[in-house]
Amino acid sequence: MNRELLEKPFDPSQIKQRKGSFGDVLDYIEGASVIQRLNEAFNGDWMFEVLDHHVYDDEVVVLGKLTAAQISKCQFGKSKITRATKDNSIISLGDDLKAAATDSLKKCATLFGVGLHLYFDPPKNGSQPAAAPRSPGNGGSNDPSTDGRLTAKQLSAIFSIAKSKNWSNKDVREFTQEMFGKLPDFLSRKEASAVITHLSGGQTHD
Repeated sequence: MNRELLEKPFDPSQIKQRKGSFGDVLDYIEGASVIQRLNEAFNGDWMFEVLDHHVYDDEVVVLGKLTAAQISKCQFGKSKITRATKDNSIISLGDDLKAAATDSLKKCATLFGVGLHLYFDPPKNGSQPAAAPRSPGNGGSNDPSTDGRLTAKQLSAIFSIAKSKNWSNKDVREFTQEMFGKLPDFLSRKEASAVITHLSGGQTHD
């Protein structure tokens, strides 16, 4: 496994932007670029499979598994169901499932380190990233314990700040799923710090 290559930041030309569910501008990498990175890091010796999928009223959800170097990572992916403007009929459920599978693949790849810099790097070219947690350069800590599971204080802070913004618990869950593919309870300390920083507009909690 070539970890250095897996975690290598993508070229700015490969970084795209989209509007997130909560009005933020989020940086992302297209599926083709992620596949290319996996091919380079594992010499093409990797496999992705869909373990399960569900179709809901407005979205499809896929559970995928990425296996490489005898290590497997699982993550959920999702995509909104595309409907016709005229009669609200589903245009292509197959394409929606394909998009959810690609989302799942990309999230699995982040667990190998692919594209993680998009979550933690400072803004580039004036764009705003999903969130920017504390780092040694802006008042953070080099303590390795910050990579452990979030503290009870952090979890409480996330829901408290969200409540002050009139967010429901469902909104919070959807937000952390969009950012890190995890429910709030399973965030790491670093990820929780990123969420709190975003919600509070710069204030951090440990």
